[in-house]
Amino acid sequence: MRILIVEARYHCDVADRLMDGATAALDQNMAQFTRTAVPGVLELPGAIALAARGPKPFDGYVALGCVLGSDATADTLYRETCRGLMHLATLGIAVGNGVLLAERERDALARAGEGDAGGDAARAALALATLRERLTVL
Repeated sequence: MRILIVEARYHCDVADRLMDGATAALDQNMAQFTRTAVPGVLELPGAIALAARGPKPFDGYVALGCVLGSDATADTLYRETCRGLMHLATLGIAVGNGVLLAERERDALARAGEGDAGGDAARAALALATLRERLTVL
């Protein structure tokens, strides 16, 4: 299975922890993966859409990133990113959502590390890609 991990690097310490979890989960499931980065979370859905429409689409995609803050701007960034990722999923693209919303960086680091949010997103992408593969055989 070929997976593309797209990470938003705006909060690089959190992105690194998310990536650690995602790559460990993909390694554990013997999936091949490619990594790419975008500046912020709003670019995640667009990058995945570009890759999915490319000449060699991947079996699944993992979106990783973090929005910090508790104001309306943070809420909007998070909601619009999730909306974009959900739209891709409704088009049949196997997307694992590893985008975090946290008030403080230490909370995001905990969710990314001990909470294994990156690993969860990778496992979700694998599960959806496997489901799509099974359903196309039926």
